[in-house]
Amino acid sequence: MSGTTTVAEKMKHAGRFMRRVLRDFRRNQGLLLSGAIAYYTFLSIVPMVLLAVIVLSHVLAETQLTQVLSVYMDMVIPGYSVTLAEQMKPFLEHRIVVGVVGFLAMLFFSSIAFSMLENAMTLIFFHRFKQRTKRRHLLVSAIIPYLYLSLIALGVIAVSGAIGVIEGFVYRQIVHFGWDFSLEGLTGVLLYLTGLAGEFLILSSIYLVMPSVRVSLRYALIGGLTATVLWELTRRLMIWYYEAISMVNLIYGPIAIAVGALLCIEVAAIIILLGAQVIAELQAGSDGDDHAGEVNM
Repeated sequence: MSGTTTVAEKMKHAGRFMRRVLRDFRRNQGLLLSGAIAYYTFLSIVPMVLLAVIVLSHVLAETQLTQVLSVYMDMVIPGYSVTLAEQMKPFLEHRIVVGVVGFLAMLFFSSIAFSMLENAMTLIFFHRFKQRTKRRHLLVSAIIPYLYLSLIALGVIAVSGAIGVIEGFVYRQIVHFGWDFSLEGLTGVLLYLTGLAGEFLILSSIYLVMPSVRVSLRYALIGGLTATVLWELTRRLMIWYYEAISMVNLIYGPIAIAVGALLCIEVAAIIILLGAQVIAELQAGSDGDDHAGEVNM
């Protein structure tokens, strides 16, 4: 009987916690902030992908390049990755012009997107830690986006360089204790797993670095893992939706890809900000700061 009571109390506590999270998320204009983040992220992703295509075209063959882009773009924009990867090929013919323009556009829009994300994190944590919230130095805020972009670029290049090594073993067979093991299909699995690990590390680092208050590593890792799992579940649901019942292509026609991509990025932004709101509530509860000051919106 006591066990049932304990479970019921935990369920009630979890329900109250989620209501507080959703209430504060709405009060902080979470949907509005996620829309702004998604818009500028979308504008920076297009030139970022173009630059990735141009750089990786010097390292990988065309088939390998298409495979790498399809796997990683599917983790960001589910449902349209193959189409987008195919449409990137014509830009290789004008790689010099596209590279310069794309690099400048990526720097401009990505800095705005990261600035919006930082401001959103500041607002979310400000309500729970009013006395401890401090604005970063302008130079630090300006450097953070480019550090993230550099790390992402280095990660993609490192993984892509490893593809050539992996491809050498794809069509070989390993004989062990009389059993034949084929390595065919290993490339796609490794690409997905490395992408998943990178996704978790990036999200965890966002929760650790972006807030203007000190977030414990434990909560940042919990937030990163939760956001990764939620995004993977949502991504697969969106793939099924686009393939089975979506009428986006019929309604929006030529701009269907842009609409679908923007919707995917906004969902991802909502998940990231919800994760930040959960971390703010958890950390406020652990610090005994349940009655932090609020700001009139």
